[in-house]
Amino acid sequence: METMAKYIIYLLLAINVITFILYGIDKLKAKKGKWRIPEATLLLLAVVGGSIGAWLGMKVWHHKTLHKKFRYGVPLILIAQFALCIYFFGENIQAYVCL
Repeated sequence: METMAKYIIYLLLAINVITFILYGIDKLKAKKGKWRIPEATLLLLAVVGGSIGAWLGMKVWHHKTLHKKFRYGVPLILIAQFALCIYFFGENIQAYVCL
């Protein structure tokens, strides 16, 4: 189980890095008036595990902060994901975080 947990953590780390970068790319494209990444894609990345990257992308790039579905949706997704982690891993959460 420990090996599986490591893979899940690495996968979540990768999703969050990709999500953070895509928020930055979308902000840059918005400034230049070019093709944009669909909002549904950005939100979906948060839902599938990239909520930390999405939240950081919003803060660092100052992107999508005025859109209610992002301003409220991303933090709610993040809270829900933390709650699920606590529910599933409970007292063992420190062991998984320290992998």
